[in-house]
Amino acid sequence: MARPPAKELTQRELEIMHVYWAHGELAVAEVRDRLADAGRELAYTTVATLVRILAEKGFLEQTNTERPFRHRPVRSFEDVSGNLLGDMVHRVFRGSREQVLLRLLEERKLTAQERALLENLLREENP
Repeated sequence: MARPPAKELTQRELEIMHVYWAHGELAVAEVRDRLADAGRELAYTTVATLVRILAEKGFLEQTNTERPFRHRPVRSFEDVSGNLLGDMVHRVFRGSREQVLLRLLEERKLTAQERALLENLLREENP
């Protein structure tokens, strides 16, 4: 019996979604070209298969009926990244945002820009 399709994104699917989030509506060949420009060479058929899977999962929608088919993102980067991050916090850190922050800060020192952004966020949280 076949497994039901996963709702999570694989690494390759996420790469494809980043192209759509950055450029909007595209045909498969355009996605492949954008990936190649970024140093990621994938066969056209591989990209086409990934686009089809992303459409089946509800991340992309087809916008025309003639070839070449074009797709656009249905779900925003904010929505998808928020869900992925929430899932990671829950599964890896057992829901502890404190542990996530500590792990991030242990990994490397904050840059001045990151520190300023964090301070601004904290000030907005606690007026």
